[in-house]
Amino acid sequence: MSDLDTEVLPLPPRYRFRDLLLGDQSFQNDDRVQVEFYVNENTFKERLKLFFIKNQRSSLRIRLFNFSLKLLTCLLYIVRVLLDDPALGIGCWGCPKQNYTFNGSSSEINWAPILWVERKMTLWAIQVIVAIISFLETMLLIYLSYKGNIWEQIFRVSFILEMINTLPFIVTIFWAPLRNLFIPVFLNCWLAKHALENMINDFHRAILRTQSAMFNQVLILFCTLLCLVFTGTCGIQHLERAGENLSLLTAFYFCIVTFSTVGYGDVTPKIWPSQLLVVVMICVALVVLPLQFEELVYLWMERQKSGGNYSRHRAQTEKHVILCVSSLKIDLLMDFLNEFYAHPRLQDYYVVILCPTEMDIQVRRVLQIPLWSQRVIYLQGSALKDQDLMRAKMDNGEACFILSSRNEVDRTAADHQTILRAWAVKDFAPNCPLYVQILKPENKFHVKFADHVVCEEECKYAMLALNCICPATSTLITLLVHTSRGQEGQESPEQWQRMYGRCSGNEVYHVRMGDSKFFREYEGKSFTYAAFHAHKKYGVCLIGLKRGDDKSILLNPGPRHSLAASDTCFYINVTKEENSAFIVKQEEKQEKKGFSGQGLYDGSSRLPMHSIVASVGTVAMDLQNTECLPAQSGGGSGGGKLALPTENGSGSRRPSIAPVLELADSSALLPCDLLSDPSEDEMTPSDDEGLSVVEYVKGYPPNSPYIGSSPTLCHLLPVKAPFCCLRLDKGCKHNSYEDAKAYGFKNRLIIVSAETAGNGLYNFIVPLRAYYRPRKELNPIVLLLDNRPDHHFLEAICCFPMVYYMEGSVDNLDSLLQCGIIYADNLVVVDKESTMSAEEDYMADAKTIVNVQTMFRLFPSLSITTELTHPSNMRFMQFRAKDSYSLALSKLEKRERENGSNLAFMFRLPFAAGRVFSISMLDTLLYQSFVKDYMISITRLLLGLDTTPGSGYLCAMKITEEDLWIRTYGRLFQKLCSSSAEIPIGIYRTQCHVFSTSEPHDLRAQSQISVSVEDCQDTQETRGPWGARAGTGGGSSSTHGRHAAGGDPAEHPLLRRKSLQWARKLSRKGPKPAGKAAAAEWASQQRLSLYRRSERQELSELVKNRMKHLGLPTTGYDEMNDQQNTLSYVLINPPPDTRLEPNDIVYLIRSDPLAHVASSAQSQKSSCSHRLASCNPETRDETQL
Repeated sequence: MSDLDTEVLPLPPRYRFRDLLLGDQSFQNDDRVQVEFYVNENTFKERLKLFFIKNQRSSLRIRLFNFSLKLLTCLLYIVRVLLDDPALGIGCWGCPKQNYTFNGSSSEINWAPILWVERKMTLWAIQVIVAIISFLETMLLIYLSYKGNIWEQIFRVSFILEMINTLPFIVTIFWAPLRNLFIPVFLNCWLAKHALENMINDFHRAILRTQSAMFNQVLILFCTLLCLVFTGTCGIQHLERAGENLSLLTAFYFCIVTFSTVGYGDVTPKIWPSQLLVVVMICVALVVLPLQFEELVYLWMERQKSGGNYSRHRAQTEKHVILCVSSLKIDLLMDFLNEFYAHPRLQDYYVVILCPTEMDIQVRRVLQIPLWSQRVIYLQGSALKDQDLMRAKMDNGEACFILSSRNEVDRTAADHQTILRAWAVKDFAPNCPLYVQILKPENKFHVKFADHVVCEEECKYAMLALNCICPATSTLITLLVHTSRGQEGQESPEQWQRMYGRCSGNEVYHVRMGDSKFFREYEGKSFTYAAFHAHKKYGVCLIGLKRGDDKSILLNPGPRHSLAASDTCFYINVTKEENSAFIVKQEEKQEKKGFSGQGLYDGSSRLPMHSIVASVGTVAMDLQNTECLPAQSGGGSGGGKLALPTENGSGSRRPSIAPVLELADSSALLPCDLLSDPSEDEMTPSDDEGLSVVEYVKGYPPNSPYIGSSPTLCHLLPVKAPFCCLRLDKGCKHNSYEDAKAYGFKNRLIIVSAETAGNGLYNFIVPLRAYYRPRKELNPIVLLLDNRPDHHFLEAICCFPMVYYMEGSVDNLDSLLQCGIIYADNLVVVDKESTMSAEEDYMADAKTIVNVQTMFRLFPSLSITTELTHPSNMRFMQFRAKDSYSLALSKLEKRERENGSNLAFMFRLPFAAGRVFSISMLDTLLYQSFVKDYMISITRLLLGLDTTPGSGYLCAMKITEEDLWIRTYGRLFQKLCSSSAEIPIGIYRTQCHVFSTSEPHDLRAQSQISVSVEDCQDTQETRGPWGARAGTGGGSSSTHGRHAAGGDPAEHPLLRRKSLQWARKLSRKGPKPAGKAAAAEWASQQRLSLYRRSERQELSELVKNRMKHLGLPTTGYDEMNDQQNTLSYVLINPPPDTRLEPNDIVYLIRSDPLAHVASSAQSQKSSCSHRLASCNPETRDETQL
């Protein structure tokens, strides 16, 4: 090592670190060569070229100076013409002047007036100076732009014109007699035109903006016309100096008359040179002007296709939003415009549509309507191009809506396009609010930066799932997110249509509690107290709130939550509070005293109707002057106004409704803690029929199929099920079951028919397995898939109890029978992606509609929920060609559409009953979020997609015969608020309806044969709860009841017998058939009924034969349950005096059962035991009345 150390030589001085810092000159100058770059640009010529040509700003100044110089020469020419008078004499400079008189009879022309003019000395000096400057500038530009071919520079038109207008003036400096020589200086107008074009180009280059081709072409055309007229005017005036000596104004008049092809003939050229000039000018105009006009028309047509630009001045002074779409269809456009402009404060907004495709013919026709042509601007362009975003003035926009093309076959590719558009807009205009629509849930996390995001498949599957347990949830949500004034159907003779249309006008609004007339008086009171009294007094339904310092929205936070002045209240009403007028009706004291001793609903005394009159955005409410007084009587009485009379016929007092407490009483709060799930303790060995009971646990699903799914506490299996056990129709080593019957499910099935097991299908399972659903009410879920699911999806669903899949198609009867359709209450048919696009619009739903119609005929008692691509196709669902009532509804729909309704399809029976749904109906959710930024959050909470601690959830409760003592919706509101702290928001009502095969002209004739359950006295004799179908277990009648198809009154034998009695009564009341025509009609109706019966029997035999062939038992198939004699509809926030009817299903927002589990577990346990001891033994975890 020592030898090696001695061999290492020290560094030379120039490599020492100190020398590098101090700078060693010998090291710096050694072996170095200095290289100078851009040497050629340092020459004098290149510097001049940079200043005059290359540099945009300096070149713009030079061209502006040149343009001003040419205009000055034209102006000097006009001054010379005005000062020159040929009558004073004509001649050269310094020569004697000669007078000249025009002789019209002579053919000879005196050229002296044409060659010589009178030019003042001062004017000549100015013209010479200008000519010298122009000559020098021209020669300098020729020198700088020389590229080896001098003749190319010399024979340019602009150079020739410059020489003609400048060289003669320079020559007159050295030869004085030529100073009066005529020089055509007016030709400088063409040089000014050329300078103006170059100046505009340099201007746009300097400000780094692309010029408008249309503006340039219009400018060129205008300048060409101006130059032609100016050249013709000056030329005719000068040549006519040898003729009639026309003035400049007369020559201008002659040119205008000639070029406009009018030709009065009062002014004409007298000599042949002027006549020749006119001919030349007309020929030039005939050649130049058509070319200019053709270019202008072409650019105009292209501008019409591309849409041009949105004015920057308008963008800075007016507000506008941008709509970015892949392809614009007329339905999408009208839905957006109708919903966007439904809000009064958006009437002055402009809508700029940015679409890469050419405008459709139907869209063009609509945008030409004056209502939209002044407010909607269509731009053809791409959101990925900054130029197009600049045309749309994206940086000045109030919002940008980016919608996906749901009609694409590859929906993932459509999402990728949407994501790129969102990224491009965010990059170009980071301050512009983004409203993005995504189709697939797995793509949602790519656009998390957007202000509002709506995932179509998440909302769709969650809504379809809730449709199975809360009937017509899709209709409820659709009506809530559509803007309406509640005027639909008010001219109809049908009572249900008037009530249904009036309640459809309810929407969700918000108001700060401290500023609210509705809720200000309830500051410091409990949430349920404020909700009940606000509904009783004002008819508004308080559903949730948001703390002032918190961004989370809580639906029904429960009675423990006290309202504060800084809270933001969310309520359902026909209109917002700011558009409401309050009219208080004063009552006499004697009436108050008389009412204090008896119930409001006893005998003739009833609660006055809360009249809601919607007119020009204002709602007037007649309010009862009732004070929120504390209860004077103790015990269980709810006070004088809510106390029921003791004379109730049976001699025993019915229970009264307790008052809603101002502050929470933890000892009387219901429901119980759902973590303990007391309904599970009620199971006995006899209920289980000897089968082993599988214990479920509550927890969060361990495997989420995509990023961004909200965690939800669910019922889970203790151990994940093997993938082989998830197959319904094939046995495995763990079990040998091969059909739904073998499993022996206690509850009815829910079948979902889909093309593929997408990640969105996961959101169908989660709401049905949420922790707040009692275990005994969990329905088995069967996924009927066209394609086999992948392992990732099976891994996500194997932790959920009673979830199975089967490969098959909805159009295959064998697949439907094997998956247990005869044991199902609900069948959900999801729109297939492969059929969403068709060559002809609106034909994408053809296969789905026909398949559902077939199932409707084969299984008439099955509740089928169908998703369609186009909402207009719902009129074909459950189509009956000879049903005159459906035809009358079709006329009503057309009439409502003519009246400008956004919900013209709402009266279609399948939609009103919640049996058909189109995801395009939820597009308005994204549009409404521009005005109501909370709508997406509230909708996700209602659908169970998001779970916020302390926020309630949507559920349903069925009204039975034993609950009719409450009588009205207002008393039901009080009962629910006082007992279980639940907030009702609406009613799903099903009533019997006799459909006629005749053809009445309108609904008035049809209404004569419409029969409701409560209107017939025969139904008052015996009323009871509707019996369950054969094969339904004891746990199937859950808190929500069954759908209109599952819990239909017509299934009950008594009602079927009563319906025949109603029909006989109607036949006796109506006019008796007279004559052969009436007898023939009666015979044809009889034959039709027999034909229908034989057709039904034939279909029944077909189904039974297929079941026998597959080895399935036929005992569960009931072919006689037909649902064609009922209609169902949704009433959102009905008035308090709305009477309850049997089979009503009430939508509830139940408070979060986990909100106060730790603090009051003991009190809830005692209250639950007290409630269960006093209620029916068959009671489960539901709201008891």
